[in-house]
Amino acid sequence: MSTANWNDDWREPARRSLVRRLGEPEPTLAAFVADRPDGTGLAACVVGLIEERLGNPRNPTGLAGYVFSVATDPDMRRRGYSRACMTALLDWFRSRGVGVADLRASPDGEPLYAALGFVRTPDPAMRLLL
Repeated sequence: MSTANWNDDWREPARRSLVRRLGEPEPTLAAFVADRPDGTGLAACVVGLIEERLGNPRNPTGLAGYVFSVATDPDMRRRGYSRACMTALLDWFRSRGVGVADLRASPDGEPLYAALGFVRTPDPAMRLLL
């Protein structure tokens, strides 16, 4: 996908959405972060949301988690920060009755996700920009 037409117009709407969604009495979006040991910023973060789908035999509640925005600073990798953030997010999903969690794994992230129990699915992702 070309980034030639990208600009920063998304930043303010995204900020407003985060503030609103994180402040809801029963939030459906959560973010977990790990600080750098020296306190100069973030080492890693993860954001996830809960979607309500129709229940099915494998997920009777219909609640599904989606993991996105997993990021670790390059010099902080392989120190357990993303694992800690992911574990916190998965615990948050479980505490809210979520029965399944999905994500799209990068090649660099796939070993971590597999170690946490994620498995590849047979259905490829598709997208339509509207």
